[in-house]
Amino acid sequence: MDRNVKETAPPPPSPGALAAKVRTLVPSMTRSMQRVAEVLAADPAGSAALTVTGLAERTGTSEATVVRTARLLGYPGYRDLRLALAALAAEQAAGRAPAVTADIAVDDPLASVVAKLAQEESRCLADTAAGLDTAQLESAVAALAAARRIDVYGIGASNLVGQDLVQKLLRIGLIAHAPTDPHLAVTNAVQLRSGDVAVAITHSGRTTDVIEPLRVAFENGATTVAVTGRPQGEIAQYADHVLTTSSARESELRPAAMSSRTSQLLVVDCLFIGVAQRTYDAAAPALSASYEALAHRHSPRTVPR
Repeated sequence: MDRNVKETAPPPPSPGALAAKVRTLVPSMTRSMQRVAEVLAADPAGSAALTVTGLAERTGTSEATVVRTARLLGYPGYRDLRLALAALAAEQAAGRAPAVTADIAVDDPLASVVAKLAQEESRCLADTAAGLDTAQLESAVAALAAARRIDVYGIGASNLVGQDLVQKLLRIGLIAHAPTDPHLAVTNAVQLRSGDVAVAITHSGRTTDVIEPLRVAFENGATTVAVTGRPQGEIAQYADHVLTTSSARESELRPAAMSSRTSQLLVVDCLFIGVAQRTYDAAAPALSASYEALAHRHSPRTVPR
């Protein structure tokens, strides 16, 4: 990334957001860092009682790995992480319900499937909300609200989320596109300039067909936003603003696209509401006009006598 103005680092996550941060970042960590994170998540109280040396010994890693894990989770050092762990343990002791597995089996009755999906998707939404950097969100909203043109890039389920955002933006009078063809996405990105915005949606953060148009938009001077579950992924190097999403564990019947879509939709809804608030004087009449234009399509048909 080569922008002249660097944004200040976000504040460390609150104790309530720590568990969500761990779940979100574990898949992108090295194996040794994963061992540290797994112990933190499983036993915050016990971990908080350990020195950096003690935690390194417990996890079979090094002190440097423990410190790197703390920094990846958003803390300046291990001392700050210990304080957050202690606060998290206190919250859990005060009555927060333990996590319940939501793996869906082939022979689960539909009632159980409904309950497990509802619980897991609720957790995804809560984790995403807890881990969302509101300073980054504010900056992305400001850029979208002032944009001459907006491009949204995504493949597969992420493209469906992009289409949802574009439809909302169009209804408040903004010029937005979400090309479904990867080649068209790149040719669209070539036309972007300063004052335009490109939004990339990719859970993995490494989807070539999403990275490529965002890179082109970035190099042409457009403001770029990444909505991703992997904030350390390749996509981030071409993003001015990174909005992190959470997802549930993958399983045979529940691929990553299902849970990541839920959290992506929350983020794009936050973007849309923020933009609508900032542009309310123009957005409100545009929304009213679109409702009126479609009203006759929702009216009951008159049955001929």
